[in-house]
Amino acid sequence: MTVLLGGVDIGGTKCAAVLGRASGDGIEIVAKRGFPTPGSPREAMEALGSALVELMEEHRVSGLRAIGISCGGPLDSAAGLILSPPNLPGWDRIDVVTPLKERFGVPVGLQNDANACALAEWKWGAGKGSRNMIFLTFGTGMGAGLILDGRLYSGTNDMAGEVGHMRLEHDGPVGYGKAGSFEGFCSGGGIAKLARAKALEWLADGRATLLCSKPGEADGITAKLVGDAARAGDELALDVMGTVGRQLGRGLAVLVDVLNPERIVIGSIYARQQALLEPGMLEQLQVEALSLSLRACRIVPAGLGEQVGDAASLSVAQYALTREQEEGG
Repeated sequence: MTVLLGGVDIGGTKCAAVLGRASGDGIEIVAKRGFPTPGSPREAMEALGSALVELMEEHRVSGLRAIGISCGGPLDSAAGLILSPPNLPGWDRIDVVTPLKERFGVPVGLQNDANACALAEWKWGAGKGSRNMIFLTFGTGMGAGLILDGRLYSGTNDMAGEVGHMRLEHDGPVGYGKAGSFEGFCSGGGIAKLARAKALEWLADGRATLLCSKPGEADGITAKLVGDAARAGDELALDVMGTVGRQLGRGLAVLVDVLNPERIVIGSIYARQQALLEPGMLEQLQVEALSLSLRACRIVPAGLGEQVGDAASLSVAQYALTREQEEGG
């Protein structure tokens, strides 16, 4: 059975509307339209609704079965409210579900971006067939979406999965407001911060690196540059990625021990840099995790690849449709 779904993604700098066709255990992205995030929540919701209508007209879609909304937290998924995310100042208790529900007359769901990606990977990606799965964002930040016993688990007030806040070391790059945190080591910003600090030490010792040639250039180091330099054999970049891989393994060991998942799916940077990160990750997992739990768990890159962001809001739409059907009988 094919189901036509709509999705919207709300970000600090850009928004997107997506049409998708779900059938069996797969998803087809039919069309997508992105634009800079408007100045006010009202303008944003109007623009997203209009973008969906335009996409439907262009592709001769007469109606949708459900619409999903993906947005960074904090939020209240049950009430459909966005609760002042750091990247959306002024979005304080904004109802984003009702405008779309009234405009399109279909079920509308809201989830934070990590949960949305978890649902997408669980239904259509590397998590297919699992009942206990963790999805890790490992991109701009580090967050988790949890599928436990065959259902999305979002916690008491939608704060489950904030693994980036866990402290792994007493000191280290700052992420999620905490030095030495999981996000501090395992995120794009964290990798860049770690590399910048190490590069200044490296240059002070008179050593050369592809990352920069003088201290004034250190601020230009990015996670992508570190990955590129490491693949080119740069010693400092390889050291940084080795540290990140080991810290990833330490963070994963906690999740393996506490949640006993059968699969951990990791997106974004891990999916692109697996060869550099996996050795240190596996080394620490062997040391830190319970062996019986670790043997039951597979750790894999995101199966949807760069498409996971587009599929995320569509998976929230399917989730909303499924929940309404369950509650309706």
